Amino acid sequence: MTPSCRVAVIGAGAAGLATTKALLDAGLDVVTYEKGDRPGGLWARDNSSGLSPAYASLHLNTSKGRTEFADFPMPAEWPDYPSADHVAGYLADYAKTFGLTPHLRFGSTVRHVEREGTGPLPWVVTTESGETGRYDAVVVANGHNWDPRMPEPGYPGTFGGTQLHAHDYRTPEIFRDRRVLVVGMGNSAMDIAVDASNVARGPVLLSARHGVHIVPKYLFGRPADATGAAMAALPWRVRQRIAETLLRLAVGTPQSYGLPAPSGGLFQNHPTISDTILHRLTHGEVTARPGIDRLDGDRVVFTGGTSDPVDVIVWATGYRVTIPFLTSRWIGDDAERLPLYQRVFHLEDPSLAFVGLMQSTGAALPVVEAQAKLVAAHLSGRYALPAPLEQRRAVARALRAATERWGGDRRPVMRIDFDRYVAGLPREMKAGRVRLLRGARPFTPARREETPA
Repeated sequence: MTPSCRVAVIGAGAAGLATTKALLDAGLDVVTYEKGDRPGGLWARDNSSGLSPAYASLHLNTSKGRTEFADFPMPAEWPDYPSADHVAGYLADYAKTFGLTPHLRFGSTVRHVEREGTGPLPWVVTTESGETGRYDAVVVANGHNWDPRMPEPGYPGTFGGTQLHAHDYRTPEIFRDRRVLVVGMGNSAMDIAVDASNVARGPVLLSARHGVHIVPKYLFGRPADATGAAMAALPWRVRQRIAETLLRLAVGTPQSYGLPAPSGGLFQNHPTISDTILHRLTHGEVTARPGIDRLDGDRVVFTGGTSDPVDVIVWATGYRVTIPFLTSRWIGDDAERLPLYQRVFHLEDPSLAFVGLMQSTGAALPVVEAQAKLVAAHLSGRYALPAPLEQRRAVARALRAATERWGGDRRPVMRIDFDRYVAGLPREMKAGRVRLLRGARPFTPARREETPA
């Protein structure tokens, strides 16, 4: 008889846990490798992996109802925007509730993944300790918010104070009685600027070359992202016009708070979700600055020629997409540009799949849950992929649409529209079942005498 599919999952954060559960639900044999000492990935602040960017004040920027797994609702008594510690505990409870823990290998850093031949168990996973395991398939779920990206190229000049990336920030004590500059306009930049403004010497400076839309966590008494669900069926340009009008009526424009104008529409340039930054700006505790021109000892010179004395610079400049255990054979020269069918399946070999390698307009958990179920359906033979040529055509269509919407310099390959994508994957699963009925071949593990431990 054809043996059960043996699958390696890499990472035990939200994506890896959802994948482990989906594969087990499909009756597959699963081993999940995790560098840290507990489930939860980047949400677990005290994870021994050292990769978590979570700081003490971090909370969800998408509401509980739009963030939770469909299979595991968050507790009703929780606030609408739970803390990072809440989410870490939620993911740990998810692993315990669904019996995932026995399948998680903590303290196992994957060093190398490669396919060797076409026979039984062709994928070889090697850890830093030298242990190896062989598998029919591999699912990469290692996340992409852990490898800090510094400004490239760096700014001219030298700086005599303290510099850190937002990834290394934990509590505001580092800013006490110091003059602080935060560079960036994302969620972490705003949170850190607000935290620092309570202890810093003088107003915290917030620098960015381009602006973003700032969306409060509540609009008209409801979580702001609830409007997304209500408008999901509309074309994105229509949704954008409606949402921008509501936002302008509720809080005004970023320019009215001294911030630069957004460089794109609300659904084209990822908004920043914050209730508190606008309050600190209007009270003078945070002050906007333009982009940096150069560093000059204990001062930072901004475009336009103004300068300020600064003791600490926080670079909230994002993250690189890094998959260190896969060679260029599988990810090319840049993992951000890796084309995947449905943002899941490798075009050359769909026994290599990815869960969470995307940039969503909404929460991540429902996305990775839907991706995990699609992977499990494929590897259990309940879903058939389209022909390779059609997969490539679909990827090309998605890239054209993403580039038109987000531009070519904002990770268009990785971009997805949250509501459309989460609604579309079940339809894709149904289409895959239809392909099976029409004679398409499902994924089938190669026959083997026995399964190695």
